[in-house]
This record gives sequence, structure tokens and C-alpha cells, in this order.
Amino acid sequence: TFSNVGYVCSNGDSFTEHYDGMEVPEEYRVFALPEREQPEVSVPGKLDVLLVEPGQVPRPVQIEPGLEPLQQAVGSNIQAVYPWDDPVALICNEDGKLEGLPLNRALHDETGDVYDLIAGNFLITGLTEQNFGSLPPELMEKFSERFHHPEEFVKLGSKIVAVELPVEEPGRDTKPKIHEPEL
Repeated sequence: TFSNVGYVCSNGDSFTEHYDGMEVPEEYRVFALPEREQPEVSVPGKLDVLLVEPGQVPRPVQIEPGLEPLQQAVGSNIQAVYPWDDPVALICNEDGKLEGLPLNRALHDETGDVYDLIAGNFLITGLTEQNFGSLPPELMEKFSERFHHPEEFVKLGSKIVAVELPVEEPGRDTKPKIHEPEL
């Protein structure tokens, strides 16, 4: 049977849950969370953005402002989408799916359903009044966490389910999470 925690099969043994996937209380932690990679020094004239590559943990990068550096980062013509209330843009390859680029991360609606998949590299940038800008540190952290785990995708009936892949990091939960809507 496929459940919200993966496949379950009966082998006659009893089931014991050892970890429910919730935050580990401070008194039981062995390792501190590693510091996130941050640009060492913000270079004037460059944009601090978050690069999310298929199969990889997101990382902060600095790029030149303008269309060409954005196109280089995603591999072709850009498409900007604004799926959140935060003042950020998700910039991806406009033809990533058509070009057969590897699927990267899922976008979810308010109910948790997957409504789109991003193919190829994408950037999360901040927004200025007229253009793309640097991503503020608090939003860098927020979206680094949101996209921290690479994802694999499974089609179940008419729905697509995103499965978070484990990331090897000391002191960090590596239990895969499955994002599927409540039935």
C-alpha cells in the first residue's frame, strides 16, 4: 500500500515508529546545523540570488544584473513567475520542459497539490520597483529551506507527487518527505 510516508507492506512484524519527522528537541541534538553558504562579501553592482539546480542543494550566488547573465544561469530564454506573496521572482528556462531538461522542483498550490514542475536550473531573485534585485538575507534563508531537498516525481493516477530526496548533512533530518494532497 502506498501511504503518505511511502510504501508499506505487511511482513508479519509489528511497526514501531522511531522518529515522527518533527523537530528534534534542543537537549537531544548532537550536531548543530551547519552554517548556510552565503556570498562572502556582497560585490557592488552584482545581484545576490539563490541558484537551484536539479539534484542539488540551493546555493547563494552573485550574478551581474541584466538579461544575459540571467539567461546564462538558466541556460536559455528566461521566464519569470511570481508564485508567492513575498517580493521575489522565480526565474527559469522558458522552454525547459520542451528541451527535456531534468525536472528540478515542484510548485504547490495552497492545498499542497503540485500544479507545476520546474525543469532545469532556476533562480530566486528579489524585486525592485522596476527590475530584479538582490534577494534579502531573510528571504535567501526562507527559500533555501523551502527548496533544500532535491525532489523526484511520481505520477499516481491523475496527480503528480513530489518526493524529497535525503541530503547528507550532519545534524540535519534526512528522512525523505512526500508531498501529496490530503485525500
